[in-house]
Amino acid sequence: MTLRLDLLRHGETELGGGLRGSLDDALTAKGWEQMRAAVIDQGPWDRLVSSPLQRCARFAEELGERLGLPVVLEKDLQELHFGAWEGQSAAALMETDAEALGAFWADPYGFTPPEGEPVSAFSARVLAAVERLHQACAGERVLLISHGGVMRLLLARARGLPREQLLNVEVGHGALFSLRVEADAVLKEEG
Repeated sequence: MTLRLDLLRHGETELGGGLRGSLDDALTAKGWEQMRAAVIDQGPWDRLVSSPLQRCARFAEELGERLGLPVVLEKDLQELHFGAWEGQSAAALMETDAEALGAFWADPYGFTPPEGEPVSAFSARVLAAVERLHQACAGERVLLISHGGVMRLLLARARGLPREQLLNVEVGHGALFSLRVEADAVLKEEG
């Protein structure tokens, strides 16, 4: 049976762009607006699943309360941990660590940021969480509120992109995409 999985990226955060990773910064007023606007006339959903980081979870709680839906916080759907690069912008890293940043952009599976989480481990934990979600919620429509990296990974897989193109997938703040999830985490993007 199929799980319909809608993916919503968190909105703009207080500490701005860059590699947020496991940093737990809050949404700005604009970030709240981006997420609220994304879900207008969307759904209906059977449940909400969210990263536990506040930039996702606070909105999930607000939306769940408004819609009368349960919210499940899933730690395995958190963003990639960027290690020593957390909180830094790509522009800053170009000045201090351009060669390493270039290696990461060229092959995110082949290069891990210093002290960071390997993308292969990130991929394994995210896909395992999606498979558990499929097993628990097949036949339902679920809204997953998460991060750019999680969404890039799932969209790249659904689109059949080579691993090297992972970071080429565009996912703006407040972006909403729809997937169908089949058994064994087989993903297909919908309209």
